[in-house]
Amino acid sequence: MYRKFKADYLFTGTEMFGCNKVLVTKSDGEIKEIIDEENAGEDIETFKGVLSPGFINAHCHLELSHMKGLVPEKSGLVDFVFKVVNERHFAEEEILHAIEKAENEMLANGIVAAGDICNNLSTLPQKQKQNVAYYNFIEASGWLPSIAEIRFERALNTYKKFNKQLATGNRQSIVPHAPYSVSDNLWKLIAPYFENKVVSIHNQESSFEDEFFLQGTGDLVRMYELMNINNSHFIPVKKSSLQTCFSRLAKAASIILVHNTFTTQADINFANNNKTNTRQLSFCVCINANQYIENTLPPINLLIKNDCNIVLGTDSLASNHSLNLFDEMKTIQKNFPEISLETMLKWATLNGARALQMDNILGSFEKGKKPGVICLNWDSCDLESNGIKRII
Repeated sequence: MYRKFKADYLFTGTEMFGCNKVLVTKSDGEIKEIIDEENAGEDIETFKGVLSPGFINAHCHLELSHMKGLVPEKSGLVDFVFKVVNERHFAEEEILHAIEKAENEMLANGIVAAGDICNNLSTLPQKQKQNVAYYNFIEASGWLPSIAEIRFERALNTYKKFNKQLATGNRQSIVPHAPYSVSDNLWKLIAPYFENKVVSIHNQESSFEDEFFLQGTGDLVRMYELMNINNSHFIPVKKSSLQTCFSRLAKAASIILVHNTFTTQADINFANNNKTNTRQLSFCVCINANQYIENTLPPINLLIKNDCNIVLGTDSLASNHSLNLFDEMKTIQKNFPEISLETMLKWATLNGARALQMDNILGSFEKGKKPGVICLNWDSCDLESNGIKRII
């Protein structure tokens, strides 16, 4: 009826215990309690490493899994976006197979939930299997004001189909792709759908994003030219991209700003001061994708200094070598060695669950939850060894 687990360490979602604690679950994975080993009796399953709740991948693009290895590394955001937009069209069978394979990779890597960007219905068949808990971000984009209605209707139809065909409650929302890809007209159409939802947006992934909104110059202008998009309607607002768009997100229950590679102290202050009705604001770090696309690092220490709710994402296999939050942690530790494993595990578990509004059941070892149980196999707290074992 019950299973009992112990390891070198036990991370609860909020704190790290040593080897003297035992996790007790029901046979279906529901958490019963954490008790001292001396009171746990027999039949304890023992593991090497750290027991942790299952991981939450706060940002991925499962629908791009078939593009693994097709985009050269360190080509810059504009060329990356251009290649994805123009070369993502493969045979349906290939796309579906890649999606299934990618989801299996996430499962093997201890991921139990994901915030997934959706531009079409390609991931729907896999999600109907309910192997992973998804929050589906139905992405709307369109920089030309004249196509706003068409792009909105496309997103709305996708949103309705996800709602109809998935038995996942209220885990779908219409979201903007990025400040530089959503016209004022399109913002007005999608904003009413933010209310009481989780809304994600790609934010300040490139320095050119702020340059464009401040001055109307930079590499984003080249992107519009490459895509034959008439940019003459745009007048620079002389504010950073985040400060330009953030107020439009105010009705969301939870906002996830993704990448934030060039986010500044002024931007964080602005966001914190303008959350209004938003109950949760999270900053998603996808460090391996930042390295892959632009060879840059996000300002993690700045986010920590401001006590931001940090969450972790993998982005897509078009911009990463794996869908593995453990790999993200290794890269963070390599570049920010002062950040503890305990801190990163909280980002990957409870913080992510809160951001996706799934913390009622996922993210921590609390009585009544079913967060999954995984074991990170590592040595000397340095994350140098590989291996994640999914236990439940």
